This record gives sequence, structure tokens and C-alpha cells, in this order.
Amino acid sequence: MLYLTTRPLWVLILLLIFFTGLAMAVSILIRRHFGLERLRTNNEVAGFKFAVIGVLYAVLLGFAVVIAWERYHDAERALAAEAGAAASIYRLAGGLDPTTTVAVRDRLATYMKSILEEDWPAMSAGRWSRATTRKLNDLYTELVGLRPSDPHDFDLHQDLLRELDKLSEARRERLVMAQGTVPDAVWFVIFFGGALTIAFTYFFGTQNELTQCLMTGVLAALIHSAILVIIAIDRPFTGAVVVSRDPIEAVLEDLPGSP
Repeated sequence: MLYLTTRPLWVLILLLIFFTGLAMAVSILIRRHFGLERLRTNNEVAGFKFAVIGVLYAVLLGFAVVIAWERYHDAERALAAEAGAAASIYRLAGGLDPTTTVAVRDRLATYMKSILEEDWPAMSAGRWSRATTRKLNDLYTELVGLRPSDPHDFDLHQDLLRELDKLSEARRERLVMAQGTVPDAVWFVIFFGGALTIAFTYFFGTQNELTQCLMTGVLAALIHSAILVIIAIDRPFTGAVVVSRDPIEAVLEDLPGSP
């Protein structure tokens, strides 16, 4: 699904229009091939079965949309938490001796820049940057290697390590979100179930051919729109809808000017 989830929005809209039109065209072809009378004999029995199929698929599709949407917001929160932890580390580092303060802040700025320059492009492909991981390790090495000499420095050191753990945890969560939230098995059921639900409308026959075609088109458009939403937000850091880089960029802008 990586190919679809990385497509721009206009491509997804074109696919929506194409498959909706295809569903309507097939409806007309089947109607003209089998004739109204043969199809109308299915209306009474098929109507009950279609109701069951429609409800089952609607529940599955709605559940997938909600889960994908919640995970998208989780990715936003993870990025905001990472930016917040980085800002806290920068400010807390001001309580260290001048040499150590400069070293910690430089390591932190290097890591934050690496998020945008190396981690972000890697996340668009569902991976992560080893270079960014090394820069985070360098920050850990700098802070873990500190040896507090008095109670004040000891408490400050503990606060720094606590914020650093939050930073690392938020990054791990961000990288997990970048790999997508919908499993392949669920994707199969979504597409296969959608095709079956639309195909089931072809067993019905109404007096007006245009009306039947339009009803099939409306159903197909709704199903394809819901699937489009899932595709667009399944990978929060690539594709048509992406998590904003603003939290990281805002912290980077503040780093050089912070006291």
C-alpha cells in the first residue's frame, strides 16, 4: 500500500472519479445484458441480504476510518511532545556550567536539524534515519556523562535525563506511526468488501435505468471516499495529508536566540 499512501491528493481524487464512473458503467452494461425483468426478480430476496452486507461493511469501514484518524492525531501529539521535550532540555541546560551548556545545546540543535533533514525524508518511505539515531545517541552520551557535584546539579541532571527520555520515547512513537496504521489483511478486506458491496447492487433492477445507475454511483462514491480518507492519513508523514513540521521548526527557530 506504500504506493497509494504516498500519492498526492489530486491522484487520489482522479482514482475516486475513475472507479465511481467504472461502477456506474458496469451497472448499465449488466442492466442491458440481463434485462429489467430478470433483475427485478431478485429485488425482494436480495434486498434483505444487501442490507446485512451493507451494515457489516459500513461497520468495518467506519472502524478503519476512526482508527486511522486517531493514529494520525497520535502522530501529531508525538511530534509535539518531542518538540516540547527538546525545548525543555535546551532551557534546563542553561543551569549547567557554560562549557557543558554549549555542548548540550549544540548536540540538541544538531539532532533537531537532523529530524527535518534526514529523519523526515526517511519517514516518507516508512523507514528511519540511522544518522538521526546517532545524533540522539550523541546527546545521550553528553548528558549521561555528566557528574553532578552538588544537590542542585544532581536535581538538574535528573530533570535533563527525564526530558531526554521523553524525547526518545516520542521519537520512537513517531517512527512507528510513519510505517502506517492499517495492516495488509485489513486493506484486503476493505478493498474486497467494497468491491463485493458495489457488485451486489448489480443484482437489482429498477424501472428507470438512469436512476439505478446514479444510485450505484452514489454508493460507489461514498465507499471510495471513505477508502480515500484512510489512504490519505494512513501514513501521517507522507502522502496527501501529512503532519505539520511546525513544532520542530518552531523549536529550531528558538534555539539560537534562547538565553
